[in-house]
Amino acid sequence: MKPLELFFEALRAMAINPLRTGLAMLGMIIGVGAVVLMLAIGQGAQVTVREAIATMGGDLFIVLSGATTTGGLRTGSGSAPTLTLGDAEALGTLPSIEASAPVQTGIAQMTHASSNWSTVVNGVTPAYFSARSWPVEIGQPLDESDVRNASRTAVLGQTVVENLFAGENPVGQIINIKGKPFVVAGVLARKGQSLDGRDQDDTVLVPISTAQRQLFANPFPGTVRFIMVRARSEFKDRADADMGQLLRQRHRIQEGQEADFGIRDLSAAAQSAAASAQAMSLMLGAIASISLVVGGIGIMNVMLMSVTERTREIGLRMAIGARRRDILAQFLVEALLVCLLGGAVGTGLGVGIAWGVSRVAEMVVVVTGSALLLAFGFAAATGLFFGYAPARRAARLHPVEALRHE
Repeated sequence: MKPLELFFEALRAMAINPLRTGLAMLGMIIGVGAVVLMLAIGQGAQVTVREAIATMGGDLFIVLSGATTTGGLRTGSGSAPTLTLGDAEALGTLPSIEASAPVQTGIAQMTHASSNWSTVVNGVTPAYFSARSWPVEIGQPLDESDVRNASRTAVLGQTVVENLFAGENPVGQIINIKGKPFVVAGVLARKGQSLDGRDQDDTVLVPISTAQRQLFANPFPGTVRFIMVRARSEFKDRADADMGQLLRQRHRIQEGQEADFGIRDLSAAAQSAAASAQAMSLMLGAIASISLVVGGIGIMNVMLMSVTERTREIGLRMAIGARRRDILAQFLVEALLVCLLGGAVGTGLGVGIAWGVSRVAEMVVVVTGSALLLAFGFAAATGLFFGYAPARRAARLHPVEALRHE
């Protein structure tokens, strides 16, 4: 039989018993819909992680102060004032380092008119904007004169602007931080959430000299809480070792002695999160594919029942000249057509549910063309695999035995 004849013959056979056809398609609809939905959720998770990584800035390190030991009790990293402004400047001179920015941080209450807000205030230098790859969207960033003069200028994150100014342009206006007036110099571009779920836009940047002298008492002048460092991409692999060697020399730490600082590769943590998201996407796809297998088994059972019901018809076809391969092809085309039609409906169902999930749960879901092709490919493969046994059984029927079947 010609391909077109096989196609119309398969449609005719499916139309004769629509209930049986619908039951065969149901498993495939659910299976393909589940695959599309799970892949969309997994891809959305990967996109979310990639966006979070992008907001961090590439090749980012954080250098933390060391720990202290009092009465045999050891505190965590950052509890000892071991890092200085000089350390940050020295790190910035390394060939493998793009930017190095010291940070003095604290929590402060701020007000503007009748609005008030409490958030993290970071005392920084101009290098911070480069280290974090964080541009200013409106106004101007902090400059060296602000740090040198300990000026009361501030750059606000988007969340702070929303809570203090309610749609107004904040540039040039006055906010009070811990009761002290600061002029708003600019507004940072939106960053969104970090990998740990923290709102990066809920922050205020002031000159580090202002933070140390006027906002947060620092009993150890010249020291900083931590240093943000961005490595040059081409020297990323050696940046950690270069920084460790330089700081050991500056702090006069001998070989074998414990360092009084810690270096954390934030981009490595981000890459680990990205790998986890990819693994989750694959796992969700694998789980969803199980429903495709279940749907394929359902198709095989329905097709076996169809062979039994149509045994006499098969015998008549063989008696008038149909070959075994024609019967085999006919039943394979029927199984394939059931799977493809079910796959088409399931794809629409999966896309619709994915859209609903994104709206209701406010999740990022991404439906890609490759995911749809993969779902259709699985549907076709399932039809051929599970349709072969019933088709082979139909093709191996003996004409005389088949004609005697009641």
